[in-house]
Amino acid sequence: MTDPETIVGLDDEETSLRRRRWARDRELRAPRSPQHLSTADFLTLGNAVCGFLAIYSITTGVLVPHITNPDAAPDRHSAATAVTLLLIGSMCDLFDGLVARKLRSSALGAELDNLADLISFGIAPAYFVAVWGMVSSTGSSSKLSALIALTVLLAVVLRLARFSAVKMRPGVFQGMPCPMGAMTVIAIVLLDPPFQLGLLAIFGAAYLMVSRIEYPKPQGLLATATLCWIVVSIGCLAAWATGLPGGDALLHVGAFAQITLAAMAPLLVIRRKVGQKVGDVRARRAESRLG
Repeated sequence: MTDPETIVGLDDEETSLRRRRWARDRELRAPRSPQHLSTADFLTLGNAVCGFLAIYSITTGVLVPHITNPDAAPDRHSAATAVTLLLIGSMCDLFDGLVARKLRSSALGAELDNLADLISFGIAPAYFVAVWGMVSSTGSSSKLSALIALTVLLAVVLRLARFSAVKMRPGVFQGMPCPMGAMTVIAIVLLDPPFQLGLLAIFGAAYLMVSRIEYPKPQGLLATATLCWIVVSIGCLAAWATGLPGGDALLHVGAFAQITLAAMAPLLVIRRKVGQKVGDVRARRAESRLG
């Protein structure tokens, strides 16, 4: 918006109106004090609530029944509810930044976002892995799953700390975003692969979160595609939880798609960088020949 001090050729009344609008717009976009929460902050808090409720659901619906009756099958409804809550948390995480840029943000926004992400995309998926290890195996294998769960948690902690400390060029993240990493870890758990193979895949997802591979931020069409993917995933979970025909197949297809997406993204980024370097080398060779 044009600074009212630079407006020329306008009468006093219109200039005054422009000045008031400019001041109001600046006030609305200015960060709130730490004593006030913005609309974006409530979305961030919703993300944290979803993470806690997901942990509560998996505890009451899967872990406690397993402890009281080890032969009982895990409750599909509780597992689907927990994963759906984390997907809703991902939606909140997707929109809180967009809302903060459109409306007034608060001084607490960045800190709240990191804390909420730690709950929903760090503690919750790590807890899923630990519970999966306890339900699927016993003894040393259960301890190994707890170790891999700790690896997931530490990867998210390091990822969030680096996000706050390292300034990246606009439009990219360094390392797999935490929501994508968390959904990949949970997709592996839902597939229930052979125990050792599953732990290795989970460790790979944790590594991608702390890697230096650059991932694009979900903006524009990518944000819309991400939202559509979340909605489709929730539908697949609902079909699986309610026992609809083809529900198991939908769950497996969705989980495989999530894992494939997580694996292909860094490969595409690396391929693009290699292509750029090859192009630069060829350009330098062409310049040297012409010289």
